[in-house]
Amino acid sequence: MLNNTCSLKVNGAKESTREGKSLPRTAHHRHPGGKKQPVLRLLFWETTTGCNLECAHCRRLDVSQRLAKSDLTTEEGLAFIDALTATQKPILVFSGGEPLMRPDIFELAAYAIGRGLIVALATNGTLVTDQIAAKIKSVGIDRVSISIDGENAETHDGFRRLPGSFDRALEGIAYLRAHDVPVQINSTVAKHNDDQLPGIYDLAIDVGAIALHLFMLVPVGCGVQIADSVMLSAERQEEVLHWFYDKSKEKALQMKATCAPHYYRIMRQRAQAEGTKIDRSTHGMAVLTKGCLAGTSVCFVSHKGQVFPCGYLPVEAGNVRHQPFGEIWENASLFETLRRPELLKGKCGVCEYIKVCGGCRARAYGEVGDLLEEEPYCIYQPPIQISKTLDN
Repeated sequence: MLNNTCSLKVNGAKESTREGKSLPRTAHHRHPGGKKQPVLRLLFWETTTGCNLECAHCRRLDVSQRLAKSDLTTEEGLAFIDALTATQKPILVFSGGEPLMRPDIFELAAYAIGRGLIVALATNGTLVTDQIAAKIKSVGIDRVSISIDGENAETHDGFRRLPGSFDRALEGIAYLRAHDVPVQINSTVAKHNDDQLPGIYDLAIDVGAIALHLFMLVPVGCGVQIADSVMLSAERQEEVLHWFYDKSKEKALQMKATCAPHYYRIMRQRAQAEGTKIDRSTHGMAVLTKGCLAGTSVCFVSHKGQVFPCGYLPVEAGNVRHQPFGEIWENASLFETLRRPELLKGKCGVCEYIKVCGGCRARAYGEVGDLLEEEPYCIYQPPIQISKTLDN
């Protein structure tokens, strides 16, 4: 489930905001019964746990292969798409595992596109051949993200645990670009590569990618196994996100900081210090979104139908094998909780950036077992909290 390939900003995708407002709000639509329901913007479907890599932050190959036996069948997948499109029209991201290991992946993609969904594919890139790239283009998949976790083969292959995976991923990107398929680079940021981010940025430009998304490691699930040795400190994350802000202003790539909600606080602090107005012309799509979207405009469906707020928060809201997706999205108590920022605890609960950041609910859960607790990897101290500390 915990796969760093699962975040995409897709061509043509639009996130709405109210006229004249710079703060993003959770969008809603009116349910036939009159109740307002949050609009689902992105849904990540772990189409399979099957994979050809054994990445440091993910499952062992033998575990992946065993779990793949529980993947939703073709019929279940088609039924899930029907149930999804009956109530929502999100961007549907096919992730994994490695989705290209699923024999019916293009059948499912074509069906979803036929049902009016924008479909994207998240892959490690090593299985992309010229023939596969041509199929991706002909089916109508909107964008492909490929994971690159170092500026060179030594770093990337060490993290992905397959010699040659770096070169094969670059070959996959070349095939996709030859067929005019937009490519996004995803990178998990940790101690193994935080000093290589400028090189990864340059590489993304050199290979013709249109976007670069950085993922701050979340210490839950498989990520727990390596968190102590590779997790960046809160101070180092802050430095990385400031670098990210500076690079985003170059506008050479569409850039997004994922699993890093505090970036949206940093963006506003920096813009204020620079005397820069925050709007689409200065900060692009970042002005139309916010930090943690788990359960508010994003969710994750596992290979066996479990519905989670995101791919890094292992608290189940329901299962599409037993209940229509729309009922889960609209009525699950877990999602209702996550849609109430006033319930947040600690410094997140009193922070003036609560509506644009919200803290990573998955990291809070991973650290203390409470998804409403404060973000543990944010150095910012809200003025209200400082005042309370001084009063005591």
